[in-house]
Amino acid sequence: MARGRKGVMKILYRRCAGIDIHKKSVSVCIRRRVEGHKEAELEEAVFGTFTQDLERLAEWLKQRKVKQVAMESTGVYWIPVWNILEHRKWKLELMLVNPSTVRALRGQKTDRIDARRIAEYLQYGLLRASYIPPRPVRQLRDLTRMRTHIQGDRNRVINRIGRLLETVNIKLGSVASNIAGKTGRAILERLSEDSGNAEQLAELALGSLKKKIPDLILALDGRADQHFRWMLKRLLRKLKMQDTELAEIDARLADQYTEHADLLKRLCTIPGVEITTARVLLAELGTDMSHFPTAAHAASWAGLCPGNSESAGKRFSR
Repeated sequence: MARGRKGVMKILYRRCAGIDIHKKSVSVCIRRRVEGHKEAELEEAVFGTFTQDLERLAEWLKQRKVKQVAMESTGVYWIPVWNILEHRKWKLELMLVNPSTVRALRGQKTDRIDARRIAEYLQYGLLRASYIPPRPVRQLRDLTRMRTHIQGDRNRVINRIGRLLETVNIKLGSVASNIAGKTGRAILERLSEDSGNAEQLAELALGSLKKKIPDLILALDGRADQHFRWMLKRLLRKLKMQDTELAEIDARLADQYTEHADLLKRLCTIPGVEITTARVLLAELGTDMSHFPTAAHAASWAGLCPGNSESAGKRFSR
């Protein structure tokens, strides 16, 4: 908080703008301090969120010689606004802030009031910017997060296959730790085609599972029927599609991370960190650590620090 003499708040920016963002519109307030005037001058406008509307917003700010702009991180709707305003031709200094820092009083919330409040807080230096990495890093983040979602979908399909096997008393998961591994996939494919008895299915075992063939024979002696095979075929089809998607994303990531190969290699020397985790770390934190004063700040930003919750001398788990 910027303060002058006798505790009076000091103006940090004589001209700045606050933007309140919604799905279909953005409300903007420019705040100017003029010499000899006690009150700030306000200029307000509302723009749509189509690309041409946001280009007009950028031009409107440029014409009024605004440099500093703050906006709330509203869902995903702030992203296209940021992507357009961050272009170097507009010469704007952008700040993304947490909505909780500019929360309006109950009964006193409108889009215009929100934009005014953001502009006022920005002018007095009362806002703390969220860390927004450069666009190439944001794109890596999109890819790693997409991979995480697809991997989650894949795991859910595998779990559904495991539950389906249990319904016909096939205990493949009791012997093979990974029912979607090479041995498991081969057995599942044969099961979906009604090919072979328990002994023949067990002979498909590979690697260390060859030592467990007697256990596999017992585990695969179930009561599969036509309904089971119909269900299993469709789940295996979904699994193959997700495997293909993961392979495509991994190929894209490998290409995008070429220039960071040495950094990824060094990250992989951390115990418990392999290539996928290293890529996520790089995508989430970026390559410029100067944004984080200490390692504790970086861990806090990544959500790896426990929160504090204490009341009446009792500390609660967070």
